Amino acid sequence: MIDTRRIETTPGMVFDASVGGSDDAPLVLLLHGFGVSRHFWNAQVPALAKAGFFAVAPNQRGYSEDARPDPADHVRYRIELLIEDALDVVTAIGHADRRFHLVGHDWGASLAWIIAYRHPERLGSLTILSRPHPSSFARALAMPDGEQAHRSRHRKEFLDPGAGPRLLADDAKWLRTRLSNSGVPEAAIAAHLSVIGNPPAMEAALAWYRARGERQPLGPIAVPTLYVWGDADDTVGRAAAEGTGEFIAAPYRFEALSGVGHYAADQVPERVTALRLEHLARHPI
Repeated sequence: MIDTRRIETTPGMVFDASVGGSDDAPLVLLLHGFGVSRHFWNAQVPALAKAGFFAVAPNQRGYSEDARPDPADHVRYRIELLIEDALDVVTAIGHADRRFHLVGHDWGASLAWIIAYRHPERLGSLTILSRPHPSSFARALAMPDGEQAHRSRHRKEFLDPGAGPRLLADDAKWLRTRLSNSGVPEAAIAAHLSVIGNPPAMEAALAWYRARGERQPLGPIAVPTLYVWGDADDTVGRAAAEGTGEFIAAPYRFEALSGVGHYAADQVPERVTALRLEHLARHPI
């Protein structure tokens, strides 16, 4: 069972979150990426609750209507504020003084990598879907074959001021097609569009890209890490994925899922849930 909770972190910032399990159980914080929403974790939240965890999956800054600063004010979507949001959610739900497990996909994974690097003492484990370690990703982007650069071309396209209307045109055809081609079921697509399929939310989601700035180097991760990558992921190539292990200074497991695309938790939820529960069992807090 999934409950919806409104989590206020600071005045004017209230996050809609999917939650499951007892508040005093070990926390698993799940951070979604671009083009989806808290509903990306709909299979994992009840499974984690059943396994004895407190699962919390918020719609992040801009995706939650009441945590949506003006998307035109890009400075309010800087990555430092996005990271702060995640940690503020942990505090607001009463786990400020407790270690927790962190899970991230796509943009949520970008935040998770940084949190794990900066605050390894806060985490019991890290689970990453799709997005490789930033240093492995940067190395792949610079490769002369240009493969990863081609896979990442959408990031520049999203900087265009007209990107939002294009993505939502014709009943969000671009986004619907992308999700469908990546194996996301129709019901999940509808759930995500209920969050992001409107101009204010889409502009806020794109503001994450527009506020990004230069990427800072990131060192080795000292947290037990599970990295799940689908070999049909059109945004992340094999070089970036397989190179991630070089940047983990802790127990590490790499799972390459055959035929799976960018949205593994929507496409193969049972497999993702099983991998996550195995990882959590190996690294209790």
